[in-house]
Amino acid sequence: MEKIRVLIADDHAVLRAGLGMLINATQDITVVGEAADGEEAVKQTKALRPNIVLLDITMPGNKGMKTLSAILETSPQTKVLILTMHEDPAYVRSALASGASGYLVKKVADAELISAIRAVHRGRIFVDSSQTSESIFTSKARGLLSEREMQVLQFLAQGFTHQQIARRIFVSVKTVETYRSRLAKKLELHTRADIVRYALEVGLLTPEQ
Repeated sequence: MEKIRVLIADDHAVLRAGLGMLINATQDITVVGEAADGEEAVKQTKALRPNIVLLDITMPGNKGMKTLSAILETSPQTKVLILTMHEDPAYVRSALASGASGYLVKKVADAELISAIRAVHRGRIFVDSSQTSESIFTSKARGLLSEREMQVLQFLAQGFTHQQIARRIFVSVKTVETYRSRLAKKLELHTRADIVRYALEVGLLTPEQ
């Protein structure tokens, strides 16, 4: 079995060491490198081509979204999973809109971190459970969307393709495309970033179980 290759980018050595021990204790994930600042994270990504970069967005060097963008530009096939202290939903929306595949707060449980790495590797969007809010939901979406439209919106936000959604809800791909067109028309959700932001705002985007 080919392991998921992870690069840890964080300026705290103790945290990197702890994350490395946790990740390397699994059977399907391995740490291939570390970086202590943004510039090093980009260089290591270029050299190692990891499957996933576990990235703190408040390191020295190229900070925040600049590092995220540089990593994705350097290695488009690499996915970035944000691991940070910031709990502000604005950071979540900004990170996902900039191309991150997931967002976790550092107080997250070990099991959720491992689940996040696996989910992101499979092409899913993973958001820390503390960053989603069911209470925001209903009033903002239910008045505009049908139950099926909300279901399709949720699957799209989680990263599923039209074909995958069609198989899950037992309809044709053309039908899924029709729902997608309705979402664009009703909510002006024209891009993946638009869909992710809206799903976060209304509480439809939940972490992988």
